[in-house]
Amino acid sequence: MSRTVEVDYLVVGAGAMGMAFTDALIDHADVRVALVDRRHGVSGHWLEAYPFVRLHQASAFYGVASTLLGGGQLQQRGPEEGLQERANQPEICAYYARILERMVESGKVEFFSNSDYVGDGAVVSRISGERLEMPGARIVDARYLAPSIPAEKPPPFAVADGARVLPVNDLARLEETPSQYVIVGSGKTATDACIWLLAHGVDPDAICWVRPRDPWMLNRALIQPDPAIFLGMAADTMQIAEKSTSPEDLFLGLEDAGIMLRIDRSVMPTMAKAPTLATWELEKLRTVENVVRRGHIQQVDRGSLTFVDGSVAVAEDALVVHCAADGLKYPPLLPVWRPEAITLQPIRAGFPCFGAAVTGYVEATRDTDAQKNRLCPPSPFPDSMATWALMNLLGTQAAMSFSSEPDIKAWSDGVALNPARIPPGHPGSPALDDARERLAKHTKPALARLAELAGST
Repeated sequence: MSRTVEVDYLVVGAGAMGMAFTDALIDHADVRVALVDRRHGVSGHWLEAYPFVRLHQASAFYGVASTLLGGGQLQQRGPEEGLQERANQPEICAYYARILERMVESGKVEFFSNSDYVGDGAVVSRISGERLEMPGARIVDARYLAPSIPAEKPPPFAVADGARVLPVNDLARLEETPSQYVIVGSGKTATDACIWLLAHGVDPDAICWVRPRDPWMLNRALIQPDPAIFLGMAADTMQIAEKSTSPEDLFLGLEDAGIMLRIDRSVMPTMAKAPTLATWELEKLRTVENVVRRGHIQQVDRGSLTFVDGSVAVAEDALVVHCAADGLKYPPLLPVWRPEAITLQPIRAGFPCFGAAVTGYVEATRDTDAQKNRLCPPSPFPDSMATWALMNLLGTQAAMSFSSEPDIKAWSDGVALNPARIPPGHPGSPALDDARERLAKHTKPALARLAELAGST
């Protein structure tokens, strides 16, 4: 079974970046797009995420450029009162479903679910086996940085008979209470699992946290869609970076400024993927004192965990919670525009939805790939303190590049996804003026120092 579908673009992957690119592209160009995903709907990994997950950042920074996720409201109660709302999994999936409906109704987008891109402009349905040929379509690879999640990856360690191991998704479906929980992982998923258990009355002493690397995390109160707050944080970062003598010195300076957080102040973290964390979460996490720092688990047996250098005893009925999928990906940076594909990557420091939206806007409004690549060089996701410095170096340079174009600057100032925007008509303030002045003064020398810290000079 085979048929031909006439489209201008074939976007492979209907997760956050694929949706943000497609949304910006069709809003600024008269084109037809085939959107393809191996899953049953749009939303990417959110369709398989653990049920108690929330965005770690403000909802306004996530989604597509044309439509705000959520209502742009401040939280009115709870430990994050005064901070921007953060969507949960059902809200995110419902949002993307509405965006897809609007795209399809526009007549510009056709969605092919449960389908695989097999190369050469061809897509094959996993359900019917039908092969779709899309000759001449420009390929957009929205899977290059697709994250791995525990629900779709087996534990990265051996599991002996009798040991209880489950992915974090199943934590919310327990039918029998263990005497001990063993949380395996260092990143956001592991912190979410610990917070969820503590919120459900689990004694901190009943949690063993296997943390191969301690993480640096950003203070969520400063990653907010308020120009004075966000640009003030950015100005502080540049001032601190300018005078830093090492990656460790940089992060300790950011910690002193309240920008970076670490769970244990006696341990220097080596992981700097830097999701956001609220101070109330930090306080809760610090109550978990049984932390195992012996690298990665090799094997789980009933009553013990085996590491390269030996074993650690746990309860006989311990429940080991797998939060250890590798999450973010770190493949080599590629030119976004190449003859074989447009490969979506971040186009600033972090905030991949905004980067994908910028890429879609530039694809719709610029003529040559050389021009597009000049405006939008990619930046990496970070994993260490040095690569966090590199992300900020390359991401800031990219933001300066695309923001130098008046139309891109005007468009991005009107897009809530852009964390550094000053919306049209936004009232000035002394704090905002101060932040802008300090950015103007310190960014150039800070970038030179970040290059040294990243080892890229």
